[in-house]
Amino acid sequence: MVNFSDDLVFREQVIGSRRLSNYWWATLLFFGATCFFTVGLSSYLGFNLLPFLNAKGIIFFPQGLVMCFYGILAFLLSIYLWLIIFWSIGEGYNEFNKKEGTMCIFRWGFPGKNRRVQLTYFLKDIEAIRVELKEGWNPRRILYIRVKGRPEIPLTRIGQPMTVGEIEKKAAQLASFLQVSIEGLN
Repeated sequence: MVNFSDDLVFREQVIGSRRLSNYWWATLLFFGATCFFTVGLSSYLGFNLLPFLNAKGIIFFPQGLVMCFYGILAFLLSIYLWLIIFWSIGEGYNEFNKKEGTMCIFRWGFPGKNRRVQLTYFLKDIEAIRVELKEGWNPRRILYIRVKGRPEIPLTRIGQPMTVGEIEKKAAQLASFLQVSIEGLN
């Protein structure tokens, strides 16, 4: 995540779906799907299509058929992940501009009519920065911005959890820049 900040503009880049973990899972699913489908197909044909995959002990119905089904399912999921990466879903920025007096939250969505998701508000309408910290089995560390007459807008990125110290530092930076209060920190 790249931040740009000067006296008048605070801009934070949001990575979105082009994370190492998404590349890892898309690649792993593709190779796993290929192996499952090849073993299922080999059991149907009665010989190994790939020498390192042993399908001799697998009969086509029901094991080979199920392996083909799992292979196709994993392949479709892999294609979905690669498309999300290709389209840069979730990538964008949060910009707070004192020169223009505006806040702009921008993200790329799925292709179509609403591909560009852009929220623009006046800085004078920002009431507070709220931090939600919930620890335990499923920790939640989310930074929200509260705008008059609107629902709270989450500013933290999805899938890359931040430490408590990082979220407190980010909240303090943003609150100081915007001259608003921070809520939710004890």
